[in-house]
Amino acid sequence: MSLPIHHMISSGPQPVAPFSHAVEADGWIFVTGQMPTDPNDPDAPLPEGVEAQTRRVMDNLIIVLEGLGLDLENVTFARVYITEFERDYKAMNDAYKSYFEAGKLPGRTCVGVTGLAVNALVEIDLIVRRP
Repeated sequence: MSLPIHHMISSGPQPVAPFSHAVEADGWIFVTGQMPTDPNDPDAPLPEGVEAQTRRVMDNLIIVLEGLGLDLENVTFARVYITEFERDYKAMNDAYKSYFEAGKLPGRTCVGVTGLAVNALVEIDLIVRRP
């Protein structure tokens, strides 16, 4: 096994904590959970509502993937964290699934949590396999 490669994507969102955007080992890539922050203005207010925040998170994940030469087709698994599970689960799912081709959804876990960084409503991380 080779040593892990720690990736920071120059066009990616500014980290809200000490982490790499992604860590790669033997073709597997673990993309750190992304927040609904604006990659061009990290101090901007978060988008209103879970649907808009989910779209911003997915767009941020795409930026990271593109920086690695990959896209959503390479995603094998996603973990979704939402703070208002009962209220926001359906709206989050509607936004989330629109990013994937029908019938080609990655495996996924979704959990309700009591809080997220930057007071976000949603955070998503990915496990990706390099072809």
